[in-house]
Amino acid sequence: MTVVRIWTGRRRAPRAGRLAAPSPGRVQARPRPAVQPDADTQAVQAAAEEFLQLFHTENPGLIEPRLAAVRREIDLTGTYWHTAEELVFGARVAWRNNARCIGRLYWQSLQVRDLRTVTAAGDVAAHCFDHLRVAHNGGKIRPMISVFAPETPGRPAPRIWSEQLIRYAGYEQPDGRTIGDPRYRTFTTELVQRGWRPPVAPGDFDVLPLVVETIDDGIKMFELPGSAVHEVPLAHPDLPWFAALGLRWHAVPVISNNRLIIGGVSYPAAPFNGWYMGTEIGARNLGDSDRYALVPEIAERMGLDTSTEATLWRDRALVELNRAVLHSFRAHGVSITDHHTESRRFLIHLEREERAGRTCPADWTWIVPPLSGSQTPVFHRYYDSEDQLPNFVTDADATHRGLYGGPPAFR
Repeated sequence: MTVVRIWTGRRRAPRAGRLAAPSPGRVQARPRPAVQPDADTQAVQAAAEEFLQLFHTENPGLIEPRLAAVRREIDLTGTYWHTAEELVFGARVAWRNNARCIGRLYWQSLQVRDLRTVTAAGDVAAHCFDHLRVAHNGGKIRPMISVFAPETPGRPAPRIWSEQLIRYAGYEQPDGRTIGDPRYRTFTTELVQRGWRPPVAPGDFDVLPLVVETIDDGIKMFELPGSAVHEVPLAHPDLPWFAALGLRWHAVPVISNNRLIIGGVSYPAAPFNGWYMGTEIGARNLGDSDRYALVPEIAERMGLDTSTEATLWRDRALVELNRAVLHSFRAHGVSITDHHTESRRFLIHLEREERAGRTCPADWTWIVPPLSGSQTPVFHRYYDSEDQLPNFVTDADATHRGLYGGPPAFR
């Protein structure tokens, strides 16, 4: 997908220190000379008009005064500033349009934190930690998004390097083994070279610092406070030995390196979360052969015959791993859903969208669960695959930074 880079110069927070208070101030925007119309400005105006038409179709009201004001603002600055209502609507519709998400039935419940005046790295980090606390909500996970400053002409917006606000370190050992999450071996090595000090005795679930980069502050690393990191220890309802494995996973999955695009305005830092579907943890994070790869160990402890694939030992062990995840989250009062329930809920969402006269884009390879896919109703049908806006996108640079720890966005 091609992302058109858009700018806005309306408001910014005063620069604050590394541990500045999370409540941003507001300052009067300085006048700017008029921007000469060019291809980018025309693209902004076209995207803005399309978005405002959508907004006023679903939120009836007079559109012409708003269109006229936005056109004037784009003529003067090259962009425009969303109203609070437009930002909330745009963020929710971005979730509604996200073809990779099976949990979109709840798109209207997304809580939107308007942090567009926040630009300093320390303030971004502090608000991200608040996001984790508030979204956790005592285990009853709240779908939430924190929208930080948009792009500006001479002042790029903040970037969050981390793929999610909470990620576990991966330490490569001399014998080729990995302690922790192999997906983040290179990322972990880069952070150590930048000054991060891992625990004296590295473990499988060491929380990596949050990495925020801004044009003023450069690259900064922030240790996550314990109050922001909620983890669930994993046990099995029928296998007593499972708890002794010492497995755990964090409760709130906040995706943090996606770019939010609303009506031609780009928000590179907009961390958002729903709640976990069990297979994301059990079948992928803990089960994938290039992640924690726990299936062979669990099969061995279960006493399964692993001499041939025909015994389906992988399948049996993977089911029990997923049972442990669902059992543990529910035992600790943390929101989670199973793939059968969520598949049925997705079809409810699909039916509602069709009744509303909207298409519902869906990527089959993401919507169909990685466990017992053919046993879920989402397996047995085709979907519209054309991307729609507003939406969340991940550009190649953000993906590279989240896995390899660079290169910097601003040099």
